[in-house]
Amino acid sequence: MSQEFETPDTLGTPAVPLAESPAQYLIGIRLREPLMAEDYLTSETDLHVGDFCVVETGGGTAVGEVRRPQRPLPEFRKDRLYRRVIRRASRDEAEDWRGRRQRELRGVETSQRLAHNRGLRIKIVHVAIEMGSRRVTVAFNSQDRVDFRDLVRDLAHEFHARIEMKQIGARDTTKLMDGIGPCGRQLCCSSHLKKFDPISVKMAKAQDMPLTDSRLLGNCGRLKCCLLYEFSTYEELRKRLPKVG
Repeated sequence: MSQEFETPDTLGTPAVPLAESPAQYLIGIRLREPLMAEDYLTSETDLHVGDFCVVETGGGTAVGEVRRPQRPLPEFRKDRLYRRVIRRASRDEAEDWRGRRQRELRGVETSQRLAHNRGLRIKIVHVAIEMGSRRVTVAFNSQDRVDFRDLVRDLAHEFHARIEMKQIGARDTTKLMDGIGPCGRQLCCSSHLKKFDPISVKMAKAQDMPLTDSRLLGNCGRLKCCLLYEFSTYEELRKRLPKVG
């Protein structure tokens, strides 16, 4: 006895919609003060400025604070690699982040006092304490070479952790300390500059600025970073416009 099977009409079968991937957003997160916020990739929609979350880092994970609201990932940035937000931080993790920040502020004062006791002419700029307090990085500024071996022992005894001393220049010192520029706005290096580009006297000459004017110098005592902003425009205009006179 033969049986007949009804062949389904594939043309009349409604197509099953493919599951759409969740929308991707960029959100600005800083891992510690006074560092600038960096962009991280997230699909969370309920993260707001002031919230804490756990993010990917080069060496594992870390807790960071949201400093810029999330925005849709632009099409032209979809081929870039971003570290991701893993999850929202717990209340204990957020409290630990705030507690470490307070210890870091006190650590600057403590480190400066210990350096003074050792007769070292250095300026302690920043102290960074890792999660778990296993390692402490002390950033300092000095015009001369410094033998800080005794100071490292004092700091290790004070913090009960491995100490890493990091000497930084005048521009990095100003970036970490932050401040207000002569223009009345927050310093460029502390607000938006990702790196320091070389600034030369040639840039001031191209803009017909007097080289003896102290206003060419920024808070760091070096040539202002903003001399670079309009330099290319002046260079281009000089090629096309008639010479003066």
